[in-house]
Amino acid sequence: MKALLGKISLNALRGFYFSTNQKMPVYYLHGNLARKAMFHISSYINAKGLPIKMPSLSPTMMEGTIVKWLKKEGETIQPGDVLCDIQTDKAVVSFETDEEGILAKILVSEDKKDVKIGTVIALMVEEGEDWKKVEYEEKESSVFEDPSKISVAHPEKTSGDSKIHLKDENYGPSVRLLLQKYGLVVDDVPIERHRGYLLKGALLKYIKEKRLQPKPVQEHAPVGKIESKAPVSSKQKLPQQSEYVDLELSSMRKTIAKRLFQSKHSIAHTYTTLDCSLNNLLKVRKQLKGDGIIVSVNDILIKSVALCLRKCPEINCVWEGNQLVHKEGADISVAVATDFGLITPIVKRADKLGLEEISKTVQDLATRARQNKLRLDEFQGGTFTISNLGMFGIREFKAIINPPQCAILAVGGGSLQLDENGKPDTRLQATLSFDQAAISDDTAAFFMKVLAQVLENPNFLLLDAFNDGRRSVESFI
Repeated sequence: MKALLGKISLNALRGFYFSTNQKMPVYYLHGNLARKAMFHISSYINAKGLPIKMPSLSPTMMEGTIVKWLKKEGETIQPGDVLCDIQTDKAVVSFETDEEGILAKILVSEDKKDVKIGTVIALMVEEGEDWKKVEYEEKESSVFEDPSKISVAHPEKTSGDSKIHLKDENYGPSVRLLLQKYGLVVDDVPIERHRGYLLKGALLKYIKEKRLQPKPVQEHAPVGKIESKAPVSSKQKLPQQSEYVDLELSSMRKTIAKRLFQSKHSIAHTYTTLDCSLNNLLKVRKQLKGDGIIVSVNDILIKSVALCLRKCPEINCVWEGNQLVHKEGADISVAVATDFGLITPIVKRADKLGLEEISKTVQDLATRARQNKLRLDEFQGGTFTISNLGMFGIREFKAIINPPQCAILAVGGGSLQLDENGKPDTRLQATLSFDQAAISDDTAAFFMKVLAQVLENPNFLLLDAFNDGRRSVESFI
């Protein structure tokens, strides 16, 4: 053992000249002795970086953007420390580490768009290692696309260029005009797409390299006249192109579009609409305001829906895989528009909250949603969603179900009409979108009838008269 340690010390003094790829004698030591030996020679070799990868911070997250690094290179990391804030497809979420060591190198800078899950974003080393001499070999597969996945067509012998088929015609208006101008077919252009898109710059470079000329513009002669065979003047001007601005979609907007598309095409959406009077509700709201309690119509609506879900638990359900699960608590998701896209923070146990509590909760959630400061548990989950566009003057619309939920209520604005006695009556229209596979028509009809009764008789909300158990659909029918 002494001879072995002597050999290690001698090699260290010689500058550690032998290859690090060879088996080192120190690996055969055990316990504290091995750790001490490695600590003494660590300053003579480059530290091997441990990769920190882009995490999956939500079930639907495929890529993310680092908004801000909260740790700097060289700082110590402890389990529970927040490394950075990441913009997911839902909101900005803090990334906490469960490792300890030193943050050695940041590989992905702030605001780099659409970093895929699993991409190495930083390197860390263990305590005692020189973080300034960190090394990490990144595999090509993590950076470049697998060539086997690129579809290459083998052209006929008459053509010398290979063609990379662009299966999806993803390109902007400027690219479309260039293709038309030069008479090109998208499949005949051997240019690799950037994230699925044919870029204008790449196409212009191809046109310049091939020295292509614009296709002559053919003029169609009027009926009954002989077309002139004179060549088209090369000085002929093309119609002037109108100006436009390319808008980059955020990962959140892409995810929202994808999820709503899947929902609309995979769920049997069925609709039922109610029309009810808001006169009594507006009177109660005015009375509450006189008592110093300020609530909105939307707050009253949330409470009303929560109580109706208690009376009609068949609506308060979600899919867990292929299993339909009925939930006990009414966790109401409320659609909030932000600069980053639509998000649905949750008013949890809304059936147990008072109107004033609901109002404060909604204001807090909406404010932090617009600031991207919601926690994951504050917008993931929920058993029922309310989307209210009444404040925009929308009278009636249909909403798309938010999976794994089975129903969503689309609420329009109140419209002033005359009742049967010729008196002013503020009417409200709301449409329930429900999953036909999970909720029957009579169940949905019962829910909407009870909701109309509550909205037209808001004393139910003040007395909480719905606490005396549930009423089944059968008893209503």
